[in-house]
Amino acid sequence: MSGFVGVAASAGLAVSSVPAVADPGSGRGGPADVRFATFNASLNRAAEGELLRDLSTGDDEQARKVAEVIQRDRPDVLLLNEFDYVAGGAAADAFRDNYLEVGQHGAAPIDYPHAYTAPVNTGVPTGFDLDRDGETGGPGDAHGFGDFEGQYGMLVLSKHPIDTGAVRTFQNFRWQDMPGATLPDDPATPEPDDWYSDEVLDVLRLSSKSHWDLPIDVDGRTVHLLAAHPTPPSFDGEEDRNGTRNHDEIRFWADYVTPGKGGYIYDDAGGRGGLRPGERFVIAGDYNADPHDGDSVDAAATQLLDAPLVRDTRPASEGAVVAAEQQGGANDEHVGPARLDTADFDDESPGNLRVDYVLPSRGLLPYDDGVFWPEPGTDLARLGDASDHHLVRVDLFVP
Repeated sequence: MSGFVGVAASAGLAVSSVPAVADPGSGRGGPADVRFATFNASLNRAAEGELLRDLSTGDDEQARKVAEVIQRDRPDVLLLNEFDYVAGGAAADAFRDNYLEVGQHGAAPIDYPHAYTAPVNTGVPTGFDLDRDGETGGPGDAHGFGDFEGQYGMLVLSKHPIDTGAVRTFQNFRWQDMPGATLPDDPATPEPDDWYSDEVLDVLRLSSKSHWDLPIDVDGRTVHLLAAHPTPPSFDGEEDRNGTRNHDEIRFWADYVTPGKGGYIYDDAGGRGGLRPGERFVIAGDYNADPHDGDSVDAAATQLLDAPLVRDTRPASEGAVVAAEQQGGANDEHVGPARLDTADFDDESPGNLRVDYVLPSRGLLPYDDGVFWPEPGTDLARLGDASDHHLVRVDLFVP
């Protein structure tokens, strides 16, 4: 296993794991094919350093299940949400060395020579009492909810090279700098959008983790992986500070990929503007918003699903249908189709939801997709508790 160069491992060959047509890797004009996936793997831990310790042995049962899910699905480019950030990529290296490159329960090992991780906003203090509990400090007063800096971070693993020199991150973009931001309102006052003071808004960042634009070199063609993990739209009060933030974290990518809408955006290096017209992209991640059900602000998810350059292939599974039928509760009242669910949440509230997305741009050619949610009674059902989320994949031809 090669180590990280900066925040990315740069050695090795990019090898697609999905059957190809027209000799996609030949460089003679045929389409390249690639499997993009996202998986909130719940590889977060309660204290700093615990994840690295767990991944250093090869004996952590949950990590073994997560690795097996990945080995069974074999994505070429994978975003992992809720993977605690460790500087230098040590946790990512340990996960690759001790879990992914070791066959789990009969599954074939898988190698990802390229990886990317970077700091996120979880646990980074703001110096303000954001949750109004009378104290300044703690997870609820950080830029993103977290007991320590980097909790619930993100990791991208890839068989294809990542152009680390062209990566854009948006960790420091301020919420108030989004025109028409959906700011939370204090219900006890007549003024609108005033839950946060001007002093708070002068520092408060939009992204609860970060937003990343990673150019992936797929056999000489660039596809931008747009990765994020917006805050859950819950765990707040009538002001809906998390729901409004979730809405605007999702809106960020919708504006970023829509020509004429992203001019206000600036990245952590000072670059301005959204994605250049004509660029191909895949939006991926746990967006904590279902287009029909759950607690998110109305139309939060559909901002992305209805964006003019975004294609929604609607990955599905039979396992989700069976789970909704067997678990009942809130699932019985849901409007959205159960087959599209990606997360197995509390049966009473909010029930199972579609919150994890892989959304390719127009110009990419999807030919298959799915959600890894094995049906009860099958051999792979034992992997259902690896996380409360399920891996989502979309297979694409890249012209």
